[in-house]
Amino acid sequence: MSTPQWHSLSQFIAMDGYGLYIWGAYGVTLLCMVIEPLMAAHRRRQAWQAAMDVATNEQEDA
Repeated sequence: MSTPQWHSLSQFIAMDGYGLYIWGAYGVTLLCMVIEPLMAAHRRRQAWQAAMDVATNEQEDA
């Protein structure tokens, strides 16, 4: 069985001096994973609304 490399939570968070880069990368990745679905849903709503506007205008012209 392996033993942990870090003996405390602060050592784990510091990651031997690379913690800022490691946790920063995790943070940016998490931010992208949260923002992307929100932006996709927003674009979908915009496209749906644009399609509905075109359909409404075509019905009014007929």
